Amino acid sequence: MNVTPLSPWLRAFRLWALSVVDETLATSLPKEVIVRLLITVASKHGSTAEIADFIAAELEACAVETTVLEPEDVLDLDPYDGIVIGSAVYTGYWMRSATDMVTRLKDSFNDKIVWLFSSGPLGDPPEPPGVPFSVDSVSKATDAIEHVVFGGAIDREKLGFGERAVVVALRVPDGDFRNWEDIRSWAQGIAAHMRASANA
Repeated sequence: MNVTPLSPWLRAFRLWALSVVDETLATSLPKEVIVRLLITVASKHGSTAEIADFIAAELEACAVETTVLEPEDVLDLDPYDGIVIGSAVYTGYWMRSATDMVTRLKDSFNDKIVWLFSSGPLGDPPEPPGVPFSVDSVSKATDAIEHVVFGGAIDREKLGFGERAVVVALRVPDGDFRNWEDIRSWAQGIAAHMRASANA
């Protein structure tokens, strides 16, 4: 079969037409929405910070752009669409760095989606049961849509002398009581909520 080659003029016109089609498609196709979420937790010996890092990895795997900061380092909530705030629990209360951050930025939560989690109960069944005392005020200040409690972990080698004395007096069990599958499921739920909100 004989094929007549295109003239230079037709070849140039064809290239121009293809470029116009490509540009039209690029501007008309829906663009991927970037969802940004902040995770900030108060952690004394590192186990709650490990939960934060685990949640961040799950969210990143679900295409949620995630930043992890300590509460003292959170200066501005404007860059984020959603926020996860967590704290280790001691004597029934959140750590002060977490509650201070919420108080400091209380006027910045109005248009944010907020989740809360606590980490601390030990043993099986976990003790102490129930919701930490300070969570109610934090939930109201942030208008959080959910608060969950995850088990904690304790390594006596990381404790100070006073902390060890309390652990012995209260017969606190050693070990890691964090349920990583529960944490993964919670993180994936957050990702799904964020993506749905962004595409609504």
